[in-house]
Amino acid sequence: MQKTWVKIILFLLFCFPSLTIAESPSPYAGKKILHVASYHEGFEWTDGINRGIETGLKDKGIEYKVFYMDTKRNPTEAWKQAATEKAKAFLEEFKPDVVITSDDDAAKYLIVPNYKDVDLPIVFCGINWDASPYGFPDKNITGMLEVELIPAIIGHLKQHAKGERIGTLTIEGLTERKIVQKYMDILNIPITQSYFAKTFDEWKDSFLKLQSEVDMLIVLNYVGIADWDTQAAIKFVEENTRIPAGASFPWLVPLTLLGITNIPEEQGLWSAQTALKILDGTKPADIPIAQNKDGKLFINMRVADKLGVQFNRSLLKMAEIIR
Repeated sequence: MQKTWVKIILFLLFCFPSLTIAESPSPYAGKKILHVASYHEGFEWTDGINRGIETGLKDKGIEYKVFYMDTKRNPTEAWKQAATEKAKAFLEEFKPDVVITSDDDAAKYLIVPNYKDVDLPIVFCGINWDASPYGFPDKNITGMLEVELIPAIIGHLKQHAKGERIGTLTIEGLTERKIVQKYMDILNIPITQSYFAKTFDEWKDSFLKLQSEVDMLIVLNYVGIADWDTQAAIKFVEENTRIPAGASFPWLVPLTLLGITNIPEEQGLWSAQTALKILDGTKPADIPIAQNKDGKLFINMRVADKLGVQFNRSLLKMAEIIR
């Protein structure tokens, strides 16, 4: 008798597919997550974080939105304050169950004055080195710090440098000054000379000065220089490089000998997974602050040829090569 019923059920399911048992809805159906990005869409770091978040939330039934504060291209205090008000209004209208923020400005301008020690869970990512100046973690706030793999980069550069002096070159900005200071304070790296450029000409002048002022160079972010020209910068570097330089972001490697880069998708994926834990009932205060661990090696053979640097085959096999 039981076999007969099984045959009947299978026959009905085959003939009438609409009778199949419906999949149970996702436990996250109807939930909302908002990502407040400090920077802009099209900025490679921010886009990578977004990809990581989207991967972590895929097929979860969650409504996901992004608000871009765009403070990298617009670093004035007036813009940041206006962007904060717009972000707050967007958040209040969307009413997310969890907010993810990326990089410093979203934390400093939006979260600290408005959403600390409240019921709304916050997951930050991309804050450089140390979140304690913002009072993080808090009862409703946890996140992942962004720690650059600078000691490993310097270790590689030293093999091709004539001395120990280290310099840095980046844009004028809060985050960039903080990063350089953390190199010295946390990593105990002695920085001989640092330049913070506001224009492309300033950047080029600083690059030239550093060729004789230091023995190794760390090239940091250039996004935010209004008249920046990437192709012109690459040509300028290849014509004027005399010391080994390194970078910790892939879009900077064309300006350097090598890079060991952070992976923005790691920050985004961790943030998404943490947001899901919070939606499952874990309190943010019970989730420890994390640090990124993954890195990727790049070698720029165009600059290597200019400097006469030869890398061993085993290292080349591990790296992504730029030619």
